[in-house]
Amino acid sequence: MNAPLPPHLLSPQDTLADIDPQETAEWRDAFLALVATEGPERARFVLQELVRLARAQRVGWQPQLNTPYVNTVAAQAQPAFPGDLAVEERLASLMRWNALAMVVRANQAYGELGGHIASYASAADLFETGFNHFFHAREGTAPGQHRGDLVFFQPHSAPGVYARAFLEGRLSEHDLQHYRQEIAAPGVGAQGLSSYPHPWLMPDFWQFPTGSMGIGPISSIYHARFMRYLTHRNLLDCTQRKVWGVFGDGEMDEPESMSALTLAAREGLDNLVWVVNCNLQRLDGPVRGNGRIIDELERLFAGAGWNVVKLVWGSDWDGLFARDLTGALVRTLEGTVDGQMQTFAAKDGRFNRDNFFGQNPELAALAQGMTDEQIDRLKRGGHDLVKIHAAYAAAAAHKGQPTVILAHTKKGYGMGTAGQGKMTTHSQKKLDDTDLIEFRNRFNLPLTDAQATGLAFYKPAEDSPEMQYLRARRAALGGPLPRRETACDRVPVPAIAQYAQFALQADGKEMSTTMAFVRMLGTLLKDAQLGPRIVPIVADEARTFGMANLFKQVGIYSSVGQRYAPEDIGSVLSYREALDGQILEEGISEAGAIASWTAAATSYSVHGLAMLPFYIYYSMFGFQRVGDAIWAAADQRARGFLLGATSGRTTLGGEGLQHQDGTSHLVAATIPNCKAYDPAYAGELAVIVDAGMREMVTEQRDVFYYVTLMNENYAQPDLPEGAAEGVLRGCYVFRSYQGNVDARKGLISSQNSVTLMGSGAILTEVVKAAEQLASEGVDVTVLSVTSWSELARDGVACEQRTLAGEEGVEPGTPWLAAQLAATRGPVVAATDYVRAVPETVRAFIPEGRKYVTLGTDGFGRSDTRAALRQFFGVDAAHVAHVARQLLR
Repeated sequence: MNAPLPPHLLSPQDTLADIDPQETAEWRDAFLALVATEGPERARFVLQELVRLARAQRVGWQPQLNTPYVNTVAAQAQPAFPGDLAVEERLASLMRWNALAMVVRANQAYGELGGHIASYASAADLFETGFNHFFHAREGTAPGQHRGDLVFFQPHSAPGVYARAFLEGRLSEHDLQHYRQEIAAPGVGAQGLSSYPHPWLMPDFWQFPTGSMGIGPISSIYHARFMRYLTHRNLLDCTQRKVWGVFGDGEMDEPESMSALTLAAREGLDNLVWVVNCNLQRLDGPVRGNGRIIDELERLFAGAGWNVVKLVWGSDWDGLFARDLTGALVRTLEGTVDGQMQTFAAKDGRFNRDNFFGQNPELAALAQGMTDEQIDRLKRGGHDLVKIHAAYAAAAAHKGQPTVILAHTKKGYGMGTAGQGKMTTHSQKKLDDTDLIEFRNRFNLPLTDAQATGLAFYKPAEDSPEMQYLRARRAALGGPLPRRETACDRVPVPAIAQYAQFALQADGKEMSTTMAFVRMLGTLLKDAQLGPRIVPIVADEARTFGMANLFKQVGIYSSVGQRYAPEDIGSVLSYREALDGQILEEGISEAGAIASWTAAATSYSVHGLAMLPFYIYYSMFGFQRVGDAIWAAADQRARGFLLGATSGRTTLGGEGLQHQDGTSHLVAATIPNCKAYDPAYAGELAVIVDAGMREMVTEQRDVFYYVTLMNENYAQPDLPEGAAEGVLRGCYVFRSYQGNVDARKGLISSQNSVTLMGSGAILTEVVKAAEQLASEGVDVTVLSVTSWSELARDGVACEQRTLAGEEGVEPGTPWLAAQLAATRGPVVAATDYVRAVPETVRAFIPEGRKYVTLGTDGFGRSDTRAALRQFFGVDAAHVAHVARQLLR
C-alpha cells in the first residue's frame, strides 16, 4: 500500500550497498563517542574536515540536502509553551467554525460566490500561533515604539482572518453575512468582505495583496530587504521587525515564488520568515503525488542558503518515535510519497491501522495499545500548537539567514468525509447537515444541532476566558492584525524651476527625454527634504539610461558596502556600492525591481514613512513582463513613478521585435489608479513629474505614474505659455501653421485645414508633416497628446455624467473635444504604439470630423528609426499623405 520513492528521486548515497557492516558500525560508534565526549561543535568541525578531504580526493560525494523526515526542533529542545494551550485550541476551533459558516452560508444563499474552506482549515493553527505569540502590530511611530511586523497571509485563508476580526469586534456578524458581496453590503449598512486580501477594497484592513499566486512571496522578500535599506540609510530603524509570510506548497511552483530566494540568503535577511503550508494538495490533486514536496522544498531552500525548519509531526508522534528503536517508522515515512499520504489523511483510524501501521510487524507493534480514534487523531505538525510555537520561536531567533518553516498539514483538516484530504477539497463550499454536526463534534464546539445545521456564527461572551485571552494576547503584540495605516509626514517638493528650468526653457537644445529625466533626478536628489526620500531603481541598465553619474553622487545600495576596488575606480562615472547607497540596482530581474519599487511605493502605509521611488526600465519589459506585479502594486495603493525608457516601437532602432514596445500604454490604461503619460518634450516631462510628486508625497493621493521616455535626441522647444494644464489633462495645442498662400492655388479641394495629433517619439514626425503641409498651402493645427488614457478617462466621465442626468450636475465637455473645437478639418492621430491607443478617444472627436489613427501594429523589426517609421507608416511623409487624402 505504501508506494516507495522512485529511483530517480533517491540520492546516490541511498542506493549504495554496505559491503563491510562491521567497519561501518565502528565508524558510527566512533562518531557517537565524539559527540558524547566533545559535543556537537567539535563533531561539526570533524564532519567539515572530512568533507574537505573527500573533495580534495575527488571522491565525488557531498552531503545530502535532505534531513530525516522528522521535526527539526527535537522534542527535548522545545521551549515551554508560553500560553494557555486549552484556550488557544478552543479559539482556533471557533475561528475554523466561523470561517466555514461564512463561506457555506454565502454559497447556500447564492450558489455562485465561491470561497474556500479547506485551505484555512489546514492553516488555522499556523495563523493562530502567529496571532497569539509572534505577529507584532504597529504600536505607533514615536521613538521606541514597535513599527509592526509585516504579515503576508495565504489568500485562500482570508475567511479565517475575517473570523478572527469578528471575535475581536473589528467586523460584525452583519459584515460576515456579506462575504464576497461588496456591492450589496453598503446598501444594508455592512462592510463587504473581499474574496482575498485586497488593500484597494478594504483600505483599513489588508496591508498586502496576495491573491495572485507567487506575487506575495517575492514581494515579502523585497519588503524585508527594503527594511534593511531604510535601516542602513538611517531613515528608519527596522531592526526589531520581522516579515512573515504564510504561503502554500503548490504556490511554490510559481516562478516568482522561487526567483528571489538567493537574494534573501545573499542579503542575510534573518528578518524574513516563510511558513509554507504543506497540505500536499493543489487545486485539483496532490502537489507531488509521486514524490514528497517537503523534501523537494527542503533541498531547494537549503541549496539557496535558507535556514530550513521542518514541522512535520505533532506531539502525539513523539512517543511513537521514542519507541521506534529500529528506525522502522522513520524509514516508512521517508518512503511514503505524498499521494499515498493524502490517502491516509482522507481515511479513518481503522484504515490507517491496517494500511500504514500494518505494513510490517515493527510498525504494528508501535500501534498496539492505540485505539482507532487515537490513530485517526494523530496530528501532523502544522496542527499542533506546541510544535508550531517551537518552530516559530526557532525561526524568530535564527540569525544570519532567512528561515522557511515547512509545515505538514492536512487540507480540509477536520472536515471529515466531506473534504479532509480529498481531491475535491479545494472547491468544497457546501456541507450537508451530517457534515456540519461531525465538524461540530470534531472540534467540541459549543453549538446545538440546530445552531450547527443553521450555520450560526459563534462569539463567546465578552467576559469569557477565551475573549479575555484573545484581547490580552493581541494587546501584548501591539493590537489587531491585519491593519493598514496611512498616517505619514507630507514631503515638500521643490519649485519646478529649481530642478527643471532647463527643460521648461530648452531653447531648442537637443536632448532625449531620458537625459532630461536623469538630469532632473540628479538635481532632486540634492534637495535637503525630498532628496533622501527618493529611491532610484533600475534593473541592470543604468549606463544605458545615462544614470552612471549617479553612482558617485548617491551610490548603489549594498548591505555589505564595497569589498573590492572597481575596474573603473579612476573614472568620474565609476561603479560605487555603499551601505548607505541610495540606488537599488536589481540585476537582470524586472520581477525583483518591480517588487523593490512596490516596497518603496507603499512605505508610507507599511512604515509610516513616505518614500518616492523612480523605477526606470525598458518599457517593453514592464507591463508586458511584470504586469501582474504592477496590478498588485496598484491594489496595494502604491505611490511612485514607473519610467518606461526607450519606449515605442520605432525609437529603439536596431533592437528589434522583443525590445520594441507598442502596447504598454494600452495595458497601463486598464489600471484605474495609474496615470500614464507619453510626453514628447522635456518641458512636458517636467510638468508631469512635478505634478506627480506633489500629488503623491504632498497631497498623498493613492495614484502612481507611468511615464514613457525616449532615447532619441532632438531639438527641445520651450514649453508654450499656459500649456501646463493641457499637459496634465492629456493634450494641448502645440502650434498652428498658416498655409503658404501662394501654394493654395494647387490644392485639389476648397478645404485647406487639417488637425494633426501626435505623442511621444512620433510628435516630431507630426510636426515635420505639418510643416510640409503648410508649405503646400494647408492650415495645420498640431496637438501634442501627452496622455491618451487621461483624455479617454475624462471623456468617459463626461459621458457618464450626461447619461446619469443628475439635476444640478453639469456633465462638462470632454477636454479633447474642447481643444479640437478651436481647430478645423479632419483629424489625423499618430503614435509609436498600436492604433488601439489613439482609438480610445474616437468617441470624443467633434461630430462631423473625420478621424484617422496611425500606429505601429504588428511585430517590431530591426533597422534605423527612419526605416522603421516608414515601414509602420508613422513617419512625416505618411502622416502628410493621409492628411492630403482626407482633404480631397
